[in-house]
Amino acid sequence: MENNPTPSSAIFQALVEQTGQSFFVYAVNSNRFTYLSPAFEQAFSINKSNFDNPSELLALIYPEDQEYVAQKYKWLLEDSVLEAFEFRIKLANQQEQWICIKPSVFKEANGQLMVIGHAENITAQKHYNDVLKKYSNKKNAVLNILSHDLAGPLSNIQSLAFMLAEEVQQDSRARHLVGIIRQSSQQGVQLIQNFIDQEFLESLEADVITRRVNIVSKIKEATAEYQRAQKELIPRVFGFSASSDEIYVELDDNKFIQVINNLISNSIKFTADGDYIAVSIEEQPESVLVKVEDNGVGIPKKYHATLFDKFTNARRPGLKGEPTTGLGMSIIKTIVEWHKGQIWFESEEGKGTCFYIELPKQ
Repeated sequence: MENNPTPSSAIFQALVEQTGQSFFVYAVNSNRFTYLSPAFEQAFSINKSNFDNPSELLALIYPEDQEYVAQKYKWLLEDSVLEAFEFRIKLANQQEQWICIKPSVFKEANGQLMVIGHAENITAQKHYNDVLKKYSNKKNAVLNILSHDLAGPLSNIQSLAFMLAEEVQQDSRARHLVGIIRQSSQQGVQLIQNFIDQEFLESLEADVITRRVNIVSKIKEATAEYQRAQKELIPRVFGFSASSDEIYVELDDNKFIQVINNLISNSIKFTADGDYIAVSIEEQPESVLVKVEDNGVGIPKKYHATLFDKFTNARRPGLKGEPTTGLGMSIIKTIVEWHKGQIWFESEEGKGTCFYIELPKQ
């Protein structure tokens, strides 16, 4: 394929190539690329002098992503413009590469449909963001674990301090010191819980930024910290399962993993030592179903209708006295709906609770 620009397009081409960005022009009717910038050739390791058939480019796309890209192309032709989307390619002697494309359609005077767009290799950026989010999610899980793990001992300290205060009624200095012990133990877990709640509340102020992610790996990372803690810190049996190793959805994974952490945290509050908490992911034809299930004390029937309300009357302390803001479930529902998903639950007192989250794949 040769680039043979007219004088006006030659100026455009020179400007494009000076940017060092990856641009392309594709003629729909004739099924060929009419322009590929040098940066585009480099990104896809192709040579325009012997490259003309789009099927050669399609062959570089991961088989699991080809249907996704084809669907995006169909929508582009229907709507003429499309939000940027991401997919994976595999180049010779290279690991998985992530490409982000922002395309649009215009019609020439002769009626020819042209797809123009910008492509960017976002592999390094995606890896960097993944690492940051991985440790952010790990931090949130550890804080949840600490808040539950400290609740029991600090509650015991409060009880002992209360008993000790009755024994030292005549000693004002001792009574004052015991009061400090009681107050400090009360504040201990509350400080950690307030920090977690504040982060959760602040997530509502940030824009939703979705990207195409493997939801299985993201949730598996989030649950791994709880599984490591199950032997010593939180004596529960944590389970994780998925119908496939890779299930891709468009997700703001930072916000969504906060949802999973919050649901697991609630399960920990209302289960006893030795109970199980299981997270599962099931791929369906048009959606993905995520379940967080436990065999704890369950949610009383009288709270079912108002559980997702702001400052719901369903809020109650955990089995070890862990506090709750009453906003958690309302925020969870909001975040799920931001993803065009839905959340519901089934619960029976004395048998446990299961939360269901259904998300569209696209």
